Amino acid sequence: MKKIIIFSFLILSTIAFGQQRERDLELQSKLENLIKDFKGDVGVYVRHLKTGKEVAINADTVFPTASIVKVPILIKIFDKIEKGELRYTDSLLYTKERIYGGSGLMQFYKDSTKTDLRTLVALMISYSDNVTSLWNQELAGGGEAINELMAEIGLEKTRVNSRTKNRDKDWEKYGWGQTTPREMASILVKIRKRELISARASEEMYRLLGNSFYQEYALSQIPPYVQAAAKQGMVNTSRSELFLVNAPSGDYVCYIATKNNQDDSWEDDNQAWQLQRDISALLWDYYEPDYNWQPGENPGGLKY
Repeated sequence: MKKIIIFSFLILSTIAFGQQRERDLELQSKLENLIKDFKGDVGVYVRHLKTGKEVAINADTVFPTASIVKVPILIKIFDKIEKGELRYTDSLLYTKERIYGGSGLMQFYKDSTKTDLRTLVALMISYSDNVTSLWNQELAGGGEAINELMAEIGLEKTRVNSRTKNRDKDWEKYGWGQTTPREMASILVKIRKRELISARASEEMYRLLGNSFYQEYALSQIPPYVQAAAKQGMVNTSRSELFLVNAPSGDYVCYIATKNNQDDSWEDDNQAWQLQRDISALLWDYYEPDYNWQPGENPGGLKY
């Protein structure tokens, strides 16, 4: 069954990438106006799943993924689980040699702490934990194995670069991973439709992606009682976000990618982060104009 699902995805992906979907010209104009003053390069892909209408702005341009590369890593982990090569409950031992800086919690674990694969996967997606992400990449078979699967499911540009043979030049240009707005959005759509790896694998991946710790960007502009699956990626000059909203009028997916950003600050008003909020707010209001909700001012007393 799994092979049939992946083969079908390959065919459908090839068709989808090659065809021209109906453009939402009104929304395209609004988004183009919103991003025109951004100091850097922007790519946006939006699709309303019920109507099929899309907006594509630099949607086939390659951008760095930063931590959004953890979605392809997640997919390969579940591919190996489905094949019986890994178990979700596999016991693992964390040691201090795995300490790696940046985001996440496992770097603060005590040496020789027992853990399991399910914890690694949850920390990688919810908290964008770098230690568990590198560990998951290793357990998945490395970047080469992940990239083989990305090619198998019809993605031409989505690749892992870091710690991956023959991808040094790509790593220097894009960092840990690379993708296009259209390709990464297509991954999340297939997960939502229970069509990637298997229905049960897709469901578990979607549950994980629906539990993001980083709520202050695009997700802050969506009612907290409306489910959304998301993953964020951020380095100094590239901030991006992937999200799919289970909205009352129908699901919509969006990928916002930026690179060569002039504003490389880590303050809450960083231009790219504010762009993510603005695009998300525009989409919510556009698709749900009669929904009586507005984001609270400084919710929870926090300054965004």
